[in-house]
Amino acid sequence: MLSRLLGGSSPAHAELLSYLFFQPEFAGGDRCRPRGRIRPMSRITTIYDHRTTATEVAAGIDLSGRRAIVTGAASGIGLETARALARTGARVTLAVRDVAAGEQAAEDIVATTGNEGVDVAHLDLADLASVDAFTSAWDGPLHVLVNNAGVMATPEGRTAQGWELQFGTNHMGHFALALGLHHALAADGAARIVSVSSSGHGASPIVFDDLFFERRPYDPSLSYGQSKTANVLFAVEATRRWAGDGVTANALMPGGIWTNLQRHWSAEHRAEQEAFAARAGDAIPMKTPQQGAATSVLLATSPVVEGVGGRYFADCNEAEVVPEIRGLTGVRDYALDPVAARRLWEVSLELLDAARADAA
Repeated sequence: MLSRLLGGSSPAHAELLSYLFFQPEFAGGDRCRPRGRIRPMSRITTIYDHRTTATEVAAGIDLSGRRAIVTGAASGIGLETARALARTGARVTLAVRDVAAGEQAAEDIVATTGNEGVDVAHLDLADLASVDAFTSAWDGPLHVLVNNAGVMATPEGRTAQGWELQFGTNHMGHFALALGLHHALAADGAARIVSVSSSGHGASPIVFDDLFFERRPYDPSLSYGQSKTANVLFAVEATRRWAGDGVTANALMPGGIWTNLQRHWSAEHRAEQEAFAARAGDAIPMKTPQQGAATSVLLATSPVVEGVGGRYFADCNEAEVVPEIRGLTGVRDYALDPVAARRLWEVSLELLDAARADAA
């Protein structure tokens, strides 16, 4: 199946399959630009590539006295993102659904970095009440918010608010989280939001007239693709709305990494894809979790992207817009569309308002 990624498939197959294999899961200090100043548009490239690790990206960065949140930080690239941020001296909060797993991750981070400023807090992105409790409990400025957690290829399901599970978790949960923390981000004066997307966004734009698959058969690939497009559009609109508050946001594709994200695959399917990746070699470069976290850490810490917002990165470089996604790289134009980004924001606000009214 995934062999079609390398060519010969229809655009629809290329877009659908590109997501199946790959996971979604500013260090400025005094160097940060003044509040509200955004760098002019030009494609950003760096000295890094798909082989770079999060530790290498964060080397020399000092975030002492700053605070960061990483969702889904109990394992995978979330854990390695949090570890790299801890190495910069930041106080890092692991926002996790499984607190016991989060506490084990925190102990590991403290042991490997020497930074004892690692906290654990419960957060279930599929439950708006949990998100609201998390944001209500937060106190003080926030420098970095890494929206890393996510689900992929799940059976059809609904969140506590009745939203389709992948869209509700991957987009709506993080949307509510960012809104609830806006005051803390603005208080920092040069805050960054990192929105972990995926090449899977190529499977689907936002289907505004049927966000939750109520009028069409549920398709896990289309659902996942739509949620990952939403992650990019969030970064576009958040930057437009919040740059004046000193808050910018960027999205990224972390790369091909074997993590718990593929837990909804069958064992047979997982084995097939691992074998295919091994045969594909450099055509589909797989990463370690440390390498998969590198682009997140770049966007969270590097002076190279200070003042930058509303863009999509892969392998530590800004991605080029492509007519279709084959493999891992490139971004679709609809994921960067400012009109769609504004519409999604407004629709998402309406969904939040309706859910809170129902709960009142």
